[in-house]
Amino acid sequence: MADDPRFLTLADVAEVLNTSGAQVYALVRRGELPAIKIGGRGQWRVERAQLEEFIQRMYDETRTFVDQHPFVDVEADTD
Repeated sequence: MADDPRFLTLADVAEVLNTSGAQVYALVRRGELPAIKIGGRGQWRVERAQLEEFIQRMYDETRTFVDQHPFVDVEADTD
């Protein structure tokens, strides 16, 4: 088995993202994280490249959110 497999299980993705398998499954089912369903039992697999694109997209969305919602230091405003 390759050290860097092309496809990851949802459990693998959950470990990479430090979240639960249920959260990853929800991301896949909502279409936020592209995945394929394989085999007779319908096991989900996420291509490593898709996971990396998802992570970059989340960084971009977070940057946009932060830019649109600047942090206001309440203690600094009281001086």
